[in-house]
Amino acid sequence: MEAFKKLTGPILVLEQENIDTDQIIPARFLTATDFDGIGDHLFADWRLDADGNPVPGHVLNEARARRSQILVAGHNFGCGSSREHAPHALLGFGFRVVISSQIADIFRNNSQNVGLLPVVLEADQHARLLEMDGEEICVDLEQCEVSVRDADGSEQSWPFSIDPFARHCLLRGLDRFDFLNQAEDAIVAYEKNL
Repeated sequence: MEAFKKLTGPILVLEQENIDTDQIIPARFLTATDFDGIGDHLFADWRLDADGNPVPGHVLNEARARRSQILVAGHNFGCGSSREHAPHALLGFGFRVVISSQIADIFRNNSQNVGLLPVVLEADQHARLLEMDGEEICVDLEQCEVSVRDADGSEQSWPFSIDPFARHCLLRGLDRFDFLNQAEDAIVAYEKNL
């Protein structure tokens, strides 16, 4: 898992509300035993026609979609069934951050576990980002804030919260198994004292 500290780049806006995990990665793609290539199936039913060809004009088929590592999605992102494939598909497509005014709890936990940073902002801040498609912002996990630049050049920063353990792991590029492996010596020493 790649460590995440700070990311500055253009955002890609996907305004739809209530985007569920079946829309993110349709169930027919859940048979894979690993996640290699799963990003190719991200939003497959939206991006691709019945023959598997890109739907003309869909924002996720534009070249800029692959250059944007920050997805700003509508309210209530990642709802629906619990599938670890959904955050893996977003990562595989090239996203490192998902921002919304609400992110489903299970999706948020799955995302943090695999290295995708889920950021929940206040409704007015989120609404502002929805109007900034293609503009550059900064997501800083060390400071737990999102920074945007106004037209006059001034900068605004908005705080976000994240589970402290998830933050610790994301900053260091550790999944939960890596975290436990780092503590192996301490675990062995503790067990000897039982």
